[in-house]
Amino acid sequence: MLSVLAWFASAPPLWVQVAIASLWVGGVIALAETLKRSGHVGSEPVRKIVHIGIGNVILLAWWLQIPTWLGVSASALFSLVALLSYRLPILPGINSVGRKSLGTFFYAISFGVLIARFWDTQPQYAIVGILVMTWGDGLAALVGKQWGKHPYRLWGIEKSWEGSGTMLVASYGVCFCVLLATSASLNMVALAALGVAIAATSLEAFSKYGIDNLTVPIASAFVALLLTQ
Repeated sequence: MLSVLAWFASAPPLWVQVAIASLWVGGVIALAETLKRSGHVGSEPVRKIVHIGIGNVILLAWWLQIPTWLGVSASALFSLVALLSYRLPILPGINSVGRKSLGTFFYAISFGVLIARFWDTQPQYAIVGILVMTWGDGLAALVGKQWGKHPYRLWGIEKSWEGSGTMLVASYGVCFCVLLATSASLNMVALAALGVAIAATSLEAFSKYGIDNLTVPIASAFVALLLTQ
């Protein structure tokens, strides 16, 4: 029993880390492809299932204590796969060939940038950045698509107040929970979460070519850092 507890308290072997993370990502992609092929789920919900499912791998990486070099390498690999998927039918359930948005590519890049900057000493900020994008943007898109009855336009991009409101609330909730787990000051955490939510929602409103998948996570991480230091 003690040996089992000790195993969970320390970083598992590298091959275990890679196996668990790969199973998670592969399972999410397999689920998305299955739903897509069933014909009962539209393309946008399938993409958001992948968006949310893969984003949460950052929590798994935190628990497994995956090293920085592995996280950055995985980000580079998925960035390459994402680029190829725009030209080749590698991930048909996630990207459409020739699709004008580079959101999947930017999403993969943001992982690498945040892990390289924060993972060794301040992983909570990398987690804030990724999860704000994962849950905030993912839920905002689903809510806006399904229940967005009050549209607005910003720089030629149409959004809905329902979607933006969801982005604000989800971003606040995610940031608050992550920072509260790593900080003793409730007031500081509440203020930082509000600042992150406002910044993330503002940047998400400008999502041309999927650039928000890069700007939202990076800005969220650095705003959280600024407001908690």
